[in-house]
Amino acid sequence: MRPIIKASAIGKEYRIGVRSTSQGSLREALAGAVRAPLRWARRRGEGDSAGAFWALKDVGFEIQPGEAIGIIGRNGAGKSTLLKILSRITEPTEGRIELYGRIASLLEVGTGFHPELTGRENIFLNGAILGMKRAEIARKFDEIVAFAEIEKFIDTPVKRYSSGMYVRLAFAVAAHLEPEILIVDEVLAVGDVAFQKKCLGQMSSVAQQGRTVLLVSHNMAAIKWMCSRALLLHQGRLVEEGSPAQVVNSYLWAGRNNRAEASWDDLSDAPGNEVFRLRGVRVRNAAGDVTSELTAQESFSIEVDYQNFSPVVSLGATVVLYNEEGVCVFSSLSNRETQWHGRVFPAGVFRSTCRVPGHLLPEGRFSVTG
Repeated sequence: MRPIIKASAIGKEYRIGVRSTSQGSLREALAGAVRAPLRWARRRGEGDSAGAFWALKDVGFEIQPGEAIGIIGRNGAGKSTLLKILSRITEPTEGRIELYGRIASLLEVGTGFHPELTGRENIFLNGAILGMKRAEIARKFDEIVAFAEIEKFIDTPVKRYSSGMYVRLAFAVAAHLEPEILIVDEVLAVGDVAFQKKCLGQMSSVAQQGRTVLLVSHNMAAIKWMCSRALLLHQGRLVEEGSPAQVVNSYLWAGRNNRAEASWDDLSDAPGNEVFRLRGVRVRNAAGDVTSELTAQESFSIEVDYQNFSPVVSLGATVVLYNEEGVCVFSSLSNRETQWHGRVFPAGVFRSTCRVPGHLLPEGRFSVTG
């Protein structure tokens, strides 16, 4: 089967401080032409790579029709740049993109909308941009408006919409006008929880109809639930692709310390401030041994050692446990204990211990923070 999207060695280079000459007024073009020799003269001594920044480098993959693909990575990894290239908003510096289908993109609030036009007019405008006939758009119109929940404001210029109304209508248009490829960036985070669930359900329905969905999100649970495959970007490069569970796990645990103990001998480098500093954190199993390997059946404890410098404050250690998806499982506050609640701590070294009973947590990987 021919892939609906094929990316071959895609790279995108930006030159920091250099303005594009592809758009702008005649006056700006003439001014740029006058300044260009001066900029070139300055760069001669800096080398060809001065000011160059590769947002993407050597990225290649294939996507089959009907796949739901999650694209994840840290901020600045190149996710939005990749989607802009796929949406044909910007061109790659190198490499080749092959697309076989009509694309609807939702990359930021208001993409493709004219602020002076009403919601009704923008629906027809977006449909025309996607190459749909007026009769096709009219057939989907009521469904789009109902999904966006803006019936009362459909004839109001969208410049008066709130960000939530804007994104509801934009997503409804993108998802209901039957594109072969639907591309959605993190813009859905603007909506409330109920609307996010509604959108995820609609994207899942789109994928089940045999259309292709590309989703960028920091919601790892949504990526694992909705997507059939995931791509992990890091510093502009594709570092892993595979099942969502596998790729999400690699992303969440990359760079984390797989240690059972952390300590700071030099308090000037320890986390904290002028009131207190951490001295050490460790995990002990039921036998009292420091270890990061535990069974779900056994109890364990988390010890926090800290130095108090002020004799007039009330301190409390907070322990927070996160699962593999980055969801907080529980948190515990030491200053809720009767012995110390509301009391002022003298200056000195203290240890707070959080004891976790066995059979409380399922099997899996967890991280501790505070």
